[in-house]
Amino acid sequence: MSSFALFCAKTASAMLKHTGRGGSFPGAVALKLDKDFLSRFQMPSQVILVTGTNGKTTTSNLMAQSLAACGLQVINNHRGDNLNVGIATLLASHADAHFRVQADAAVIEVDELTLYRQFEHLHPTVLVITNLFRDQLDRSGEVETVIRKLMEVTENFSGDLILNGDDPNVLRIAVNAKKARVHLFSVGPNAVSSRTTDEASEGKFCPICHSRLVYDYYQYSHIGRFHCPHDDFGRIHPEVYVSSVDYEKGTFVVDGQEYHSFLDAIYAVYNCASVLTLMKVLKLPLNRADEVFRNYQLNEGRNEVFQLSQPCVVNLIKNPTGANETMKFILSEPGRKNVLILLNDNDQDGRDVSWIWDAHFERLNQPEVQKIVCSGTRAYDMALRLKYEGLEERILVMEDPAEAVRWLDEQNLKSYVMATYTALHATRALLRKQEKRDQK
Repeated sequence: MSSFALFCAKTASAMLKHTGRGGSFPGAVALKLDKDFLSRFQMPSQVILVTGTNGKTTTSNLMAQSLAACGLQVINNHRGDNLNVGIATLLASHADAHFRVQADAAVIEVDELTLYRQFEHLHPTVLVITNLFRDQLDRSGEVETVIRKLMEVTENFSGDLILNGDDPNVLRIAVNAKKARVHLFSVGPNAVSSRTTDEASEGKFCPICHSRLVYDYYQYSHIGRFHCPHDDFGRIHPEVYVSSVDYEKGTFVVDGQEYHSFLDAIYAVYNCASVLTLMKVLKLPLNRADEVFRNYQLNEGRNEVFQLSQPCVVNLIKNPTGANETMKFILSEPGRKNVLILLNDNDQDGRDVSWIWDAHFERLNQPEVQKIVCSGTRAYDMALRLKYEGLEERILVMEDPAEAVRWLDEQNLKSYVMATYTALHATRALLRKQEKRDQK
């Protein structure tokens, strides 16, 4: 049955590729036929799993491209299909008839909630954890639930563990992973760092003695340089330490060498730092990663640009931290602008949209923000949230995303779209159609 499942998955994958389509259907078919399908594969010598709340897709893509730039044959779920069906599709489409994956390395994004199910089947040599924030409460529960699952998974892991040393939630994993080789990355103080924060901060207390952590500086949310005043938690010696971040030049320094960030934002610098840590762990030339940073093109809702009457920039949002960072980016861009927020409450988005009350939408109360269009299944909830920030005179409600996209195009003004999961791909399709219509 397992060989038949592989045959069906490979056939379905080839048919989708022939028609120019992708998706996780082949993996869904295989897992329906063989529930142990993922355990059948003979994995490459290097298996890098990337997980965390924000930045998984970008980080894994940067890593995959950096390894490929070193001459390795790499497979990667570059679109972020990070559940069982997506991973099964990836492996099946790159395996021979005997389940041997044809690659030197696999860089696989994995959902932080399902990692414990896939971990033993994928035989990782490296696990990368980007950050851990409150996210989709009805699906994830509190962030503490996610942390405990990750601690259980890594308790007996003997591979390389690459962690964001500036996230106390992530650093907790190292305390419990006694058998792993731990590699930390950290970013030093820079133009966006501050001594205090008004953003949601989940990692406030030391996991060892439960004392309140002391911060030297914050980067965003609870990410920053911290320590416990009573023990050694937070006193780290990072393998990659980023200094001299220059957002105007788009550069930063590691070990005296200058590198280039693909985006002038603090979270992008952290993405790059994790990649450089992996390159060090695998003993690969770091300059190959910098070549990728210089030329990396964000897509599929990560600062993706569509050419309407004026440029329209699209970003995925799914939790308070992601929304806050997106708004910081929007406001850092000069000139007058309109903003479209699409809030859905389908299963993939999370039915509970209360997270919008933890995001700092008051940041949009700036004179350069002309109108804020609320759309999606919970458009009126979004409008109410903005009204409480004194933005009622700028709010337009257009429940139909197609109407909202047409309106943006007609304004002949630069625009920004913030969309939840299920709104993202549909809105991108609408923007692409509008873009083609404008080009005729």
